Amino acid sequence: MPKPRYIIGLNTYDHDVSACLLRDGEIVYAIEKERITREKHATGFYREVIDYCLGAEGITLDDVEWVVSNCYILPVPEMEDRLVYQDMPGFLPDYERAEATKHPLYRSRTGKVVTISHHLAHAYSAFAVCPFDEGAIMIVDGVGSYRSDVMESFPAADAGSPLARESESYYSFSGSRLDCVKKVWMEPDRGFLSDEFYNMPGLGALYSRASTYVFGDWNKCGELMGLAPYGRHDAIGPLMQIADNVLTVPRWSPDYNQPYVPDQDGKWENHPSMRHWEDLAWRVQDDTEKVLLARARWLRETTGAKNLCIAGGVALNCVANGRIARESGFDKVWIQPAAGDNGIAIGCAYYGLLELQQQPRRFVMKHSYTGKTYPDADVEAATRRTLVKAQTRAVRSDNICRDTAKLLTDQQVIGWFQGGSEFGPRALGHRSILADPRRPEMKDTINSRVKHRQPFRPFAPIVLAERAHEIFEGDEDSPFMLIAKPVRPEWRDRIPAIVHVDGTARVQTVTEDTNPILYRLLREFEALTGVPVLLNTSFNVKGEPIVETPRDAIACFLTTGIDHLILHDTMVSKTAAHRFIAPLVRTYMDVAGLVLSNVK
Repeated sequence: MPKPRYIIGLNTYDHDVSACLLRDGEIVYAIEKERITREKHATGFYREVIDYCLGAEGITLDDVEWVVSNCYILPVPEMEDRLVYQDMPGFLPDYERAEATKHPLYRSRTGKVVTISHHLAHAYSAFAVCPFDEGAIMIVDGVGSYRSDVMESFPAADAGSPLARESESYYSFSGSRLDCVKKVWMEPDRGFLSDEFYNMPGLGALYSRASTYVFGDWNKCGELMGLAPYGRHDAIGPLMQIADNVLTVPRWSPDYNQPYVPDQDGKWENHPSMRHWEDLAWRVQDDTEKVLLARARWLRETTGAKNLCIAGGVALNCVANGRIARESGFDKVWIQPAAGDNGIAIGCAYYGLLELQQQPRRFVMKHSYTGKTYPDADVEAATRRTLVKAQTRAVRSDNICRDTAKLLTDQQVIGWFQGGSEFGPRALGHRSILADPRRPEMKDTINSRVKHRQPFRPFAPIVLAERAHEIFEGDEDSPFMLIAKPVRPEWRDRIPAIVHVDGTARVQTVTEDTNPILYRLLREFEALTGVPVLLNTSFNVKGEPIVETPRDAIACFLTTGIDHLILHDTMVSKTAAHRFIAPLVRTYMDVAGLVLSNVK
């Protein structure tokens, strides 16, 4: 039997550090650093994600044939050289510096370590694992590589200055061949130190600028999308326009004089600028949809392609994705589930497969459950810790889907932990919080007891794939919760907890072959209620990453209002003692630290 061939792809140093391990061309593990360190959007060195993948596969770095990496700031070798003499704690904190200098991949000049440019990595993440033999690719994000660092050929008419940054990239593909048909650049802008991104004239950069203006954080674009339907149409004039396939993004004027300043303005929800922020959110979302639709239609007409693949951070805009899927004219649309910079690791790995190993495409990413599976022994160890046992009861079930469905019909909030974790920002039924969608108050229940999010943000439905067309408009599959669909009018009052204010929902369709246990749970719930839909949200609280391990899940369970925790086929419930023990523990120590510590 031939020895397996391994490739590692890496997204390094800035937000969403991640790794992807391929074995003979197939994804075996992929993980984000945040899931391990518990620091959301974790930056810095990449030792943890490499160790996770190698350990899960039972191999060492010596077994890996190629390591392909990207950092959108600079090519990785140059980035690491600069980090030698420049203190940049946001990219390499002091506590990681010593271990980085000893790591064999840090500043490696061996022949098996390669770096590639940013949008090229996004493009490989989109088409190399898609279900199409040929098609077109749309890459749109906040900011990519400098033009001087871009590796692929692009039309001469699209040339920018050497310091221009990638904003949008469009490609065609056939088999393993990739051709760039258009590049859209952002030229550097004048501004405060390290402020160029905020004012850059690009689609993704503008959306992040609006996110910063409304929330004080450039990386709250999902929240901005959720706020948009509350805004008044056309209360604010266009922020960008497209004509003859040329995008214009005017500079903001002093009329935009109500930015949220977190340390000064107090609680966001009660801010007097809320009406203005809602109007701005509507405008930037509407402009974004119009520009993306125009680009998609141009791409279809230019390439003649019937299939479209999408990646880049803007591809997480499920409302725009829904319109592209329905209105752009492509027959089929596939969106990389880790569309943001976490998915760069996948693209880097597949560049290694197709370009360096010269192997053909043969793997389709049908699901995103790329984390390692924790054995039942880990579940048992987590539930038997002293202060966990003192306030919980753990019982094995011979039919966990049936028993969980009964609890859901009783309006219980369920923490659901199965198999390997999802790669990307969405919880897709392996690290989820589940609830009954039939009562409108369930949304407020989960927000007040568990998630502690802004009340305007919607919760998503999971639905049996074969029933989705009955409940939601549109026939397209949405396995990764990346397409928003209108809820059919006759169903809106039946599942009100997942219907957004505009009558839409961010749908995940579930099939038996990709998630058999979640599929069975939906079937059991349907048998009891006649509704093949559940409310699904990520298994975490506001500001924390999605849980990765059984201990993470128990820590979240014990510190929130989740009623029951399902760990594989074990049901964990809180006992009466929890009401007394939990306040004491919170008073004297950090519960999460206690559960996650190695002290028994």
